[in-house]
Amino acid sequence: MEIRPAGPGDVDQALALHDELVPYLVTTRGMLTRELARPGVPGRATYAAVDGGELVGWATTGLIAGSDPLDGQLRLLVRPEHRRRGTGTRLLEATHANLREAGATTARVFADPSSVEWAARFGYRQTRQVHYAGIDPRQAPRQPEPPSAVRLAPLTDVEPKALYAADVVAQRTKPGDAKISARPYDEWRAAVWESADTVLDLSVAALYRDEIVAFTMGLGDHTMIWSKMTSTLPQYRGRGLAKLVKAAALQRAATAGVQGAYTANYDGNTPMLAVNEWLGYHRIATHAVLICPL
Repeated sequence: MEIRPAGPGDVDQALALHDELVPYLVTTRGMLTRELARPGVPGRATYAAVDGGELVGWATTGLIAGSDPLDGQLRLLVRPEHRRRGTGTRLLEATHANLREAGATTARVFADPSSVEWAARFGYRQTRQVHYAGIDPRQAPRQPEPPSAVRLAPLTDVEPKALYAADVVAQRTKPGDAKISARPYDEWRAAVWESADTVLDLSVAALYRDEIVAFTMGLGDHTMIWSKMTSTLPQYRGRGLAKLVKAAALQRAATAGVQGAYTANYDGNTPMLAVNEWLGYHRIATHAVLICPL
């Protein structure tokens, strides 16, 4: 078996692996192709485990943007019939080495509960759980009526600096284990606003007096999307704005022909779990959130 950096020739087998093991983690052909063609970025890497020409394992790494101290994250998949053969161990060693080299102090992974005992051997401990859910946008309820002073707009119709300002607050106040500080605007613009993976036209902001007070942002394409972030500015919470922007985004997705919308929430994020339940999202899987010092 060979562990090596993944390349463009792995796309077909990698998509099949994702569809088989974690179909609710949105990975489109375009997203994967662009990721494998991306110039080298510290902490960002993808590894393939290949046995006899067959892709049997896959791992990705990245740094948590704006984290201080610097935290890393990874995703690791191994075909069931190839587990307990050292494949996962070798992929994990490769990802840890990459994150250490980039200066990360910890590694975070969302793992199937059956992997918790195995991961503990490498120093991982569980901090919480994360729940994955999905919906066919055509089945979502109708968008609620916005408050009279609030208007809705797709993110294509808002100024990037206005979204950046709202996202800075969202990152600082979201649930999670990493401590997030603001990253530079130019870095954010390249990674988020200008990313071909961000579906700005299917993402929605609520504006009050031309200020973004809530927004939801998705990744993917016009077949499936991943809800990357939904947030309401703290002073405007409790007014149904998260429900409003998510319902509007699902309505836009349905019109665009999207067949599946997916999201994830920590188990302690009661308000957003309630919003997703109202929208009709169905629970697909629950993973353990594991953190390991590097």
